[in-house]
Amino acid sequence: MARDRQADQEYGRSIRRVLIGVLVILLLGIFLLWRIDNPRVEQLRTAMIDRIVPSFDWALVPVTNLARMVGNFQSYTNIYEQNQELRRELQRLKGWREAALQLEQKNAKLLDLNKVRINPKLTYVTGVVLADSGSPFRQSALINVGRADGVMDGWATMDGLGLVGRVSGVGETTSRVILLTDSNSRIPVTIQPSGQKAILSGTNTPYPVIEFLETPELVNPGDRVISSGDGKVFPPDILVGQVVQGRDRRLLVQLAADYQRLEFLRVLRSSPTEKIGVSDELVGTEPPNGENGDGG
Repeated sequence: MARDRQADQEYGRSIRRVLIGVLVILLLGIFLLWRIDNPRVEQLRTAMIDRIVPSFDWALVPVTNLARMVGNFQSYTNIYEQNQELRRELQRLKGWREAALQLEQKNAKLLDLNKVRINPKLTYVTGVVLADSGSPFRQSALINVGRADGVMDGWATMDGLGLVGRVSGVGETTSRVILLTDSNSRIPVTIQPSGQKAILSGTNTPYPVIEFLETPELVNPGDRVISSGDGKVFPPDILVGQVVQGRDRRLLVQLAADYQRLEFLRVLRSSPTEKIGVSDELVGTEPPNGENGDGG
């Protein structure tokens, strides 16, 4: 058995040597054939290529598929990079979108202020709301116009829809505005169409209450509430809101101004309140130099 195995190994080695020799001779012959510069040899080479190469299309399929896979992978990498860039661009666009929405809201507020029809005799100055009190016991706002802009204490303020409050405290460049919802706010109003006069009192809630109404039976929910101008506290005929009825049957006012989005306020200039001093025309005063009323 050992001799047969050795004989088989020797036979295998001999076969491999013969095959290697034949392969080397064949490759050497092909090399020499491709190096010979002769028209006949060129024709032979062309005939061999036309005969052999088309039959090797099946061998080129894996190479072609591999090249396609490499190209697809490169395309996928480019697409991934483009996708990441688009994501970053989308984040930037979202930031610009938020800025555009804020500018659009501010622009809408300013347009509302421009469209509000008020008495042509009234002039105004527009200010930006800087901050509010944020306290449940005090309803006020701070605006960026003050004494330098000619603002005076007691002037009325409104947004693009209706009356908001009055100036209560003026600095050089800022002013404090007491809102109609503040418990210290009391303004005279007129209820239409009945023409009833009343006092609108703040309660630190979004709905001020109507007080000192002469004939409550003539007032119904939905009636329009405007400033009366009595006492020259506020200019007349400025929209305040509309009447609503509370759960306790009290008459309240749903304010026309958007208190949730107070960004700009219009301060209405009005003539100062007339001050009454000591005069001899008042009842109970004595005429000068002891003169009496009969001229005697």
